[in-house]
Amino acid sequence: MTIKVGDKLPAATFSAGTPEGPRPMSTDDIFAGKKVALFAVPGAFTPTCSAKHLPGFKEHVADFKAKGVDAIACVSVNDAFVMKAWGESQSVGDDILMLGDGNGDFTKAIGLEMDGSKFGMGQRSQRYSMIVDDGVVKELNVEAPGEFKVSAADYMLAQL
Repeated sequence: MTIKVGDKLPAATFSAGTPEGPRPMSTDDIFAGKKVALFAVPGAFTPTCSAKHLPGFKEHVADFKAKGVDAIACVSVNDAFVMKAWGESQSVGDDILMLGDGNGDFTKAIGLEMDGSKFGMGQRSQRYSMIVDDGVVKELNVEAPGEFKVSAADYMLAQL
C-alpha cells in the first residue's frame, strides 16, 4: 500500500554519512516536530538525479527556509558512504541531509519501491517528493516513470 497525504510516516532507520562513519537516524530524529521537504531519487550519481534533482534543492535552500521548512532531506536506496560521497560531490554541505536507505526498508514501507533490474540497479525508490510536518505527509508528488516534473524543488516550493 502506497503512503498518502494525511498518513504518518512509518518508523524506519536511515543511515547518514558522517566523518566518524555511518550514523543511524530514525524517522523521529528527522521528522518529529519539524517541517521537512523530503525527496527521493532512484540512485545517487545517476544522470537526472545529479544534473537536476539534487542541484534544484541545493539552489533553493534559502527559499525553503523562508517558507518555514526546517530541513531538506534526500533519500535513496544507497548506503551512507555513497550518499555522503554524492553530497560532497554536489557541495550540499549541511544544507541537505543525505540519507541512505540501504536495504530499502523505508522505501518498501511507504510503498514507493521500483524494480530497476533491467538497468542493473535492483530494487530502488521511485522518484518522489513530499512535505512532511511532524511526521505526517502534507503533500506527496510521485513521478511517472522516466519523468522529472512534480518532484522538483520549484514544484514543491509552489505547494508551500
